[in-house]
Amino acid sequence: MTAAKKYSSHVEQDSASGLWSAQITRRATSKRTVVSKSQDGFANEKQAQAWAETALKEFLDLTERNKRKARQ
Repeated sequence: MTAAKKYSSHVEQDSASGLWSAQITRRATSKRTVVSKSQDGFANEKQAQAWAETALKEFLDLTERNKRKARQ
């Protein structure tokens, strides 16, 4: 599990089908977590983890860009 202050990624395996899924979650409040992006159907954990890391990096870059634009 990769963590940032507000965003994190989770990878889990579906017990019925054996396929892997990845989620990017956002901490909305101290009690509530929201799934921002998800994808399933990965053949193995490594593929799911790679997708999650890439998607998490995109979210962090987007957040930083939004902060810079707000300051202007």
